[in-house]
Order: sequence, then C-alpha cells, then structure tokens
Amino acid sequence: MQNIHAVLKQYWGYDVFRPLQEDIIRSVLDGNDTLALLPTGGGKSLCFQVPAMAMDGICVVVSPLIALMKDQVHNLNKRDIPAVALFTGMTKREIDIALDNCVYGKIKFLYVSPERLLTDIFRERFKKMKVNLIAIDEAHCISQWGYDFRPPYLQIAELRPFFPDIPIIALTASATKKVCDDIQLRLAFKKNNLFRASFARPNIGFIVRETDNKEDKLLDILNTVKGSGVVYVRNRKKTQDTAAYLLRHKVNAGFYHAGLENDIRNNKQESWINGKTRIIVCTNAFGMGIDKPDVRCVVHLDIPESLEAYYQEAGRAGRDGHKSYAGLLYDEHDFLQLQENFEKQFPPIEFIRKVYHHLGNYCQIAIGAGIGQSFDFDLIVFCKQYQLKPVETRNALKLLEQHGYIYVSEAFNKLSTVNIPIDRETLYAFQIANKQYEPVIKLILRTSPGVFDETVSIHESDLAYHLSGQVHQVKEILEFLHKQGIIVYSPLKTKPQVDFVQERINAEHLLFDFKMLEHLKTSAELRLKAITGYVKNKSECRVKNLLRYFDEDTQNCNSCDICVERNKLELSEKEFTLVFDWLKKQLLSQPMMPEALLKLKLPVRKEKVVETLTFLTDNKQIIHTAENILLWKE
Repeated sequence: MQNIHAVLKQYWGYDVFRPLQEDIIRSVLDGNDTLALLPTGGGKSLCFQVPAMAMDGICVVVSPLIALMKDQVHNLNKRDIPAVALFTGMTKREIDIALDNCVYGKIKFLYVSPERLLTDIFRERFKKMKVNLIAIDEAHCISQWGYDFRPPYLQIAELRPFFPDIPIIALTASATKKVCDDIQLRLAFKKNNLFRASFARPNIGFIVRETDNKEDKLLDILNTVKGSGVVYVRNRKKTQDTAAYLLRHKVNAGFYHAGLENDIRNNKQESWINGKTRIIVCTNAFGMGIDKPDVRCVVHLDIPESLEAYYQEAGRAGRDGHKSYAGLLYDEHDFLQLQENFEKQFPPIEFIRKVYHHLGNYCQIAIGAGIGQSFDFDLIVFCKQYQLKPVETRNALKLLEQHGYIYVSEAFNKLSTVNIPIDRETLYAFQIANKQYEPVIKLILRTSPGVFDETVSIHESDLAYHLSGQVHQVKEILEFLHKQGIIVYSPLKTKPQVDFVQERINAEHLLFDFKMLEHLKTSAELRLKAITGYVKNKSECRVKNLLRYFDEDTQNCNSCDICVERNKLELSEKEFTLVFDWLKKQLLSQPMMPEALLKLKLPVRKEKVVETLTFLTDNKQIIHTAENILLWKE
C-alpha cells in the first residue's frame, strides 16, 4: 500500500489534505464502511480517489450525473490515472470494451450510472474485477427522504456479497440526520460511521429580500457587489430575458440552460469561467462539477424547491474564502408558484400511463423491446408532438424513473467514437477490394492507434480537414463502414437521452408503489415547508436557520441581512427573542393600534419594544395598515 501523502503529492500536487479528508481516507483504508458528509466544494472526490490509488485494484464509482462522471474521468486521465465511465447512450460494443479493460487492463476507476448496475453484462464482469473500493457519489439519492431519490441506488447493496470484505464509501453534500441514517441502513453498513464537516460558510452573507421589482433589485445587488456572479432562475426563457435586461443596463451577462446546443453551452461556460462574461444567468442545469473559486455573489430570482438545492447552489459563492454573498429575491406570487409546482409533482396515474405510452411511440419501440437501449429525447419536442404540458410531463417521467421503468439523462456531449472489431488481415483485404474507402481507414489507423482494442473518440471535422473533404461525406463513409461491419461507429450525441431500463410494456400493466408515492409526497411537503419557512423568516439568523435544517447548531453569523439589521438595535439576542415572541402572541391574539399595544405590560423597557416593533415592521413581519392597526403576518 502506498503512502497517501505521497499519492496526494504525486497525482494532485498538494502537500496537505483539507480538514477531515485524511480522517475519512484512513477510515476507508482500515476497511471501514464510511459516510462522508461534506459541503459543496469540500473535496469529496479525493476522499475515495486517494485511497483507491494507494491500493491495488480498481475503484467502482456510482454516480447519477453523466456530465460529472465525464468531467472526473477527463481530470483523472489528465493526471495519467486510467479511468473510464459507463453511462446511458453508449453502444453495447463500447460497454463491452470498457468492461474488458476493467477486468484485464490497468483501469483504476470505473464510473458507472446506477442504472447500469442492474444489467447482467455489468454484474458478470464486476465479479471478475479486482475491486478495492466501492464509492457512492450523491449518496442521498438512495433515501426516500432525500431530495433526489433514485430507486436504482437501492440495488447497490446487492453488489456487496461479491466482495464482502471491500469497504463502501458514500459521499454527499446535502443530507439531514434522517437521510444519513437511511443511507447507512440501505447500503448495509457493518456499523454506522459518519464523518461530518460543518456546513457553515462564514465568508458568505445570506440575504433575503421581498421586492415588487426583482430585476431592479438584482441590478442594485450586482452594482454593489463587484466581481463574478451567478443568477439562478426557474426556466429557460427567463435566463435569456434576465441576461438581456442586465446587458441593457451595462452589466456583462450571458445565459445558460440545458436546451442550448452543446458547443454553445461549453462556450458560454468557458467565457464565464475565464472572466470574459461577468454574470451567468442560468437554470439549475448549470454548476455541477464547475469549480470557479472567485464567485462573489449567487442570486436566486425564484425560490428553489428545497433547502438542499438552495444551499448547494448558494454554496458556489466564495469558494476562495473571500467575502461573498448569497441573495434570494421573492414576492408573494412565488409562494403560490411553489405550491403549484408541488401539486404538479405527483400527476394522476392515468396521466403517467399516457406519458409512458407516448414515450414508447416517440422512440418507436415495440411492446417487449427496448430494454437497455438509449434514444435521443427532447422534452419540448415530445410535449408539442403529443400535446402534453411540460411541467406535468417532466414529473411523470421522474416518477417512471423512480419506479425503475426508464432513465432520462441530462444533455451531455458524447463524442463520436470508432472501434474496429475485425482483425488486421480482414481489414487489409477489405481495403484492397474497396480502394475508395482506404484513405478514411488509413487516417483512422494513423490517428487512433488503439482502435482495435478499444473505442476511441474522433472528430469528423478533423478527418474531413485532413482528407480535404466535407464533414457530411466523412459521416456517410463512416456510416457505410459501420453497416458493413468494418467499424463500429457511434455518432456524436449532444441531446438528452432516454434509456429504457426495462422492456416496453403495455401502459395499462405499469405497476406503481403507492406506499412509496405517499412517502415521496410527505418528504416533498416537508421540504416545501422548510424552504418556505426560511424565506419568510424575519427574526432568526439565516445561517442558524439553514444549519438547523441540516442538524447543526451554530451561533449567529452576524453577516446575514437579519443579523446586520438586528445588530443595529441596542438589544441582546435574548431580549430580541423575548420581545419578538411577546409581539407575536399579542398581535395574533388581537390586532391593535401601536398606542394600545404599548400600554400593555411590556416584557422589557418601552424603548426596546419600539425598536423591535420598528425592525419587524420594516421587514414586513408586522403590517402597519392605513387604519393604524398592527397585524402579525403569518
């Protein structure tokens, strides 16, 4: 076994670990099942990559995010660490080759989507691998109490009997105590073993503002807080509209969403990372795996659907440790929108059956076929074709995922690939007999020396340039060679994919777990209540409110909007809480005029009650009507 500090230095160039990383790594190396709860940007990946590199054998990493898998594989390969990924959209040949390399080659990391764990081809090869560690990323997905439950995660524990002595490390950036306990239970931990870093981010000032004009307020924030920023909005159209508004007001802004072409998305992302674009306005599709340390502010123009999602997105600010801000702007309509979105999360069963039926027709799959196959899928096109509402349809697809029928991946860039499945003699004979295809074949052989042993990425435009031809001509040749069995050619994929986990069945025969659905609904209700409570909170420190949700106690941050305003008052925290509770009790019991209120028996000096009353009125916790009546706002 190699020294972990030597591994860290050799492959990542660091001299020391971050807090808690070394403790987690040593727990894994001691053979212990380990759950690591580290906030976004806390260095989760090294917690399994370093021990895996220190041991002989291969580490199997389960991850639900294709873009993140591809990014990690790319980064490992750059460090001369052999790694591959299996995900939806790959051909059977590509999967075969990748798995063979994991069994017989020198691959150190195999990244695999949870859906692939269910397949016979994976399980048969998995048994033959020299596995040293199983790592579960985004481990909250295994819990029905988690905010992104994925049933295939439940199958992970079935892998354990193949390697009973191999430890599991589970990692997540967002989990309550209930979810942490559930993760360890579902993964069959030999004993509970949790390493938890503090979620506190003392360099981030959390601010919530109610406003009738979000765009103007956003402009005020961006003119006050200099430097790079992210603005999150709910839908694609709003990314464009908000970016256009900022540009009109001389703020250098771009927009990003999953519906853009892959090259455009990459260019916009790079422009922002490199500082050419100051502000990126985006949906929640943006941010996974992006490490930009100098983000000075993150602003939400719409209320996220959970505190988990909000804290992850807000946590993209200030990773360099410098002072940064996380703002959330809202109006009363946002709460109606949240409630409406919640009600749409669980569409009627008949609607789900309808979506499944149309999906089979959209992908042109016969009953009894389709298992393990991937198809290009555009939600907007799909909904227009079958006259379906996008939000309800997205939620129906999510529920079909959660019942193990399909899997819909995010848009990602899967480069075109080529493999030669025949021997060199057969290939040479084909070249002699078909001289017109020889230049393309020779160019592939020259530029891709490993093409007989593995699938290699190609760029049709590069091939066309070297051949002085057109891209469409090169594609036609590659497709012809594929049909002839000379090569295995998989063209570029940039669209989201839908993967049929099971063979297509008659929609009427779909089975639903109503107990699970009720459980998911209850969990969603609790998350809705938590995020609503956070936004409406007018008296408690924002950070204290947030961290309590994650079962962490902390002191007042003294930097959020509530702490800053309250610190202007000449009241202790104890006095403020006392007056707050008293005012709430009185005004909920009976709305009254200020003069009448102040004639009651007061809990502290009159001046301090007036200060608190003014503060709560300014923050709209107490409504002062035109009739001079004070009302407590629930």
